[in-house]
Amino acid sequence: MNNYETLKNSHPCFAGQKNNKGRIHLPVSPGCNIECKFCDRKINDYENRPGVTAAIIKPEEALEVVEKSLALCPEITVVGIAGPGDTLATDYALDTFRLIKEHNPNLIKCMSTNGLLLNERAEELIEVGVDSLTVTVNAVDPVIEARLCSGIIYHGRRYEGEEAAAILIQNQLAGIMKIAAAGITIKVNTVLVPGINDHHIEEIARTVSEAGASIYNLIPLIPQHELSEAEAPNCTQIDEARTRASKYIDVFRHCQRCRADAIGIPGEKDFGDQIYLNRIAHKDTFSHG
Repeated sequence: MNNYETLKNSHPCFAGQKNNKGRIHLPVSPGCNIECKFCDRKINDYENRPGVTAAIIKPEEALEVVEKSLALCPEITVVGIAGPGDTLATDYALDTFRLIKEHNPNLIKCMSTNGLLLNERAEELIEVGVDSLTVTVNAVDPVIEARLCSGIIYHGRRYEGEEAAAILIQNQLAGIMKIAAAGITIKVNTVLVPGINDHHIEEIARTVSEAGASIYNLIPLIPQHELSEAEAPNCTQIDEARTRASKYIDVFRHCQRCRADAIGIPGEKDFGDQIYLNRIAHKDTFSHG
């Protein structure tokens, strides 16, 4: 049985404004295995967006961070790993979750991935007890995906264009099916890019819903990296895309686009500066999630 309804009462991202639950993101995953044209991963102390952290920590250090964070914010119910690289490209995220499972078994374990290795590492995710998984699926058509991803590194070989896109999409959907069959809640993120995948949203929503995803999150592009000249979607375009997606799947509408080292209650309390001493917010810069 899927645990989506349970998470609505205990996971701050799923609960939205219904409660004041907190979360902690552990930045243990340094590397990535795909090359998204809108992604600009950085280590700094001021940008407030996914893909950014003040530092990379080791799995053993993550336990100390969790304990300190719980002392500062007892409302934390979720420990998540969302980068700054891909969580399945290295073993660090799974190693961290094994430690969390042993030392903090009551915490909900939440993870994000691009899904390239999801199909082959699904059993490991199930074994470590991940409760919710976010998979970023920006297209289910290789022609469209190739316009958003320059290439992938898969089993030591670099693939480009539609060939890379086809491998990525196939692995994402096969992995979602395996994880959903185990009763783990799956949220799918799509970066909304006008002129590239905005007309494709219904197909993505329908496809991932049929694969087993429970909730869908559309994240507006902030132009950067190879898509620095692209236009960000406006509020009307975002709302229309959400409406089209909602024909097939529950739509997520309150994403805070958190950093990879976020700590506290989304939108209310942030303790990152106290845990990661050099992390001080200097300016507001948002991006994809």
